[in-house]
Amino acid sequence: MSKQQGPAAGETGEKKTHFGFRDVPESQKASMVREVFDTVASKYDLMNDLMSAGVHRLWKDAFITELRPRADMHLLDVAGGTGDIAFRFLKKGGGNVTVCDINYEMLHVGRDRAADHGILNNIDWMVGDAQKLPLPDNSVDAYTIAFGIRNVTRIEDALAEAHRVLKPGGRFLCLEFSKVILPGFDKVYDLYSFKLLPEIGQMIAGNREAYQYLAESIRKFPDQESFAAMIRAAGFSQVRYRNLSGGIAAIHSGWRV
Repeated sequence: MSKQQGPAAGETGEKKTHFGFRDVPESQKASMVREVFDTVASKYDLMNDLMSAGVHRLWKDAFITELRPRADMHLLDVAGGTGDIAFRFLKKGGGNVTVCDINYEMLHVGRDRAADHGILNNIDWMVGDAQKLPLPDNSVDAYTIAFGIRNVTRIEDALAEAHRVLKPGGRFLCLEFSKVILPGFDKVYDLYSFKLLPEIGQMIAGNREAYQYLAESIRKFPDQESFAAMIRAAGFSQVRYRNLSGGIAAIHSGWRV
């Protein structure tokens, strides 16, 4: 990513948000996140395997099991550009899936992967912002977002949009990195995240800074209880979460009533 900076956050009086551990104007965050994923899109899935030793695959399998796909279900998968969740949904008997991602490069990778695997039907690809989805009210049966919501500028807006597009009785599911709950393991995880992860990013994707941001963004994301409270505040009922791998990740869920 370019290291050139515009005006410092707050100089124009604009509301600030975080980009990793840095404060930036809200208007700049989306383009900065887009640049991160533009640069790593072609290596994104390989990096996921290396970063998690393949465990992300088990997390995503558990995520789809929690969703319980049906043949009459229309899923909206947000920030799902490379298709991991969509492909699992269809494989497990889901009906139709719309993949929505703000990043065209990630969608391009996903479409290529779909073609390589012969997945040509019951899947649509859409460029769109999680904070302003290009879909009508009450239009989908389920909404998923995996490892994407921490990158949006205003999480509250993304949750409100999820609630808006879901039909009454629709399911909200979010898979996201969370707060480690195993005593002592947080120190090991910090060492990996801030020392080894950027090195792997440099070696495989040629971008240390992008993976430094990703590690920082995980630490800035609300803990399990705080995020559950945000989901309730967006209007969802029966909100709950399930920790995975000692809290490294968590599945959050709720229902649109």
